[in-house]
Amino acid sequence: MPSLIDMRRRIRSVKNTQQITKAMKMVSAAKLRRAQSRVIASRPYGGLLKKVLANVAAAVPGIGDGEGSSPLLARRPEASILLVVITSDKGLAGAFNANLIKGAQHFMAERPDAAVQLELIGRKGRDFFRKRHGAISGEHVGLAAKAAYADTAAIARKAADLYCKLEIDAVYLLYNEFKSVSSQKMTMERVLPVDMPDAAVPVDYIFDTPPAEMLADLLPRYVEVEFYRALLESTASEHAARMMAMEAATSNAGEMIEKLTLFMNRVRQASITKEIIEVVSGAASAE
Repeated sequence: MPSLIDMRRRIRSVKNTQQITKAMKMVSAAKLRRAQSRVIASRPYGGLLKKVLANVAAAVPGIGDGEGSSPLLARRPEASILLVVITSDKGLAGAFNANLIKGAQHFMAERPDAAVQLELIGRKGRDFFRKRHGAISGEHVGLAAKAAYADTAAIARKAADLYCKLEIDAVYLLYNEFKSVSSQKMTMERVLPVDMPDAAVPVDYIFDTPPAEMLADLLPRYVEVEFYRALLESTASEHAARMMAMEAATSNAGEMIEKLTLFMNRVRQASITKEIIEVVSGAASAE
């Protein structure tokens, strides 16, 4: 049976851990508010850009027959694929990174005949696939902390350039989409070739430049926005997952402290009872 000193040390250790997890939860909650506001602000822009893209595409003759005015619309068999995996730079976020890594492995297992290259955003995904010697085409660490559009736009331009040069046949994004504080959905999205959305209500634009040229200018911007939006979604999901994980850890630490305190009191009571019995027994024997 452990001594009272050992029990007190263990309780003190669990309390220190509880203070750390509580502080991490508060930090994640503060970061989540900022990240969530960025996600909410980016969604209307992305949705409106899709609508404008659809309306401009409707004005381009022959685009529905596969005669796209941009190489970003060209479709071909997916023999070579670029998979962009967005993980976090830090851990302690529950199954946030594990689900993404499993999703990437499942994606590659479903396409054994395709050459899948990995563009890794985040330290956790990079460390995992680097140890397993994956086909890594690029590594990016620290983007979530900055959340700068220029950084993700550079990655998007790199992917678009490889696609236009016929070095890859498709580009997929794998990330966690932010639904709510308690819910994040792992999302697999094909970015290239661009799937032209159907214009629900076509708008009769007056074009200063030919629609084909405008479409060619909008498509790269659309790809950049999708990359940036995915990073914002992943960042908000990361903070939400870490906040929930730290809340659960804090609650579990509280339960463990209660159990250890109860056990320590029983040990102390047993020790006191033993001492009383020894005193009484000694007094009885002295008589």
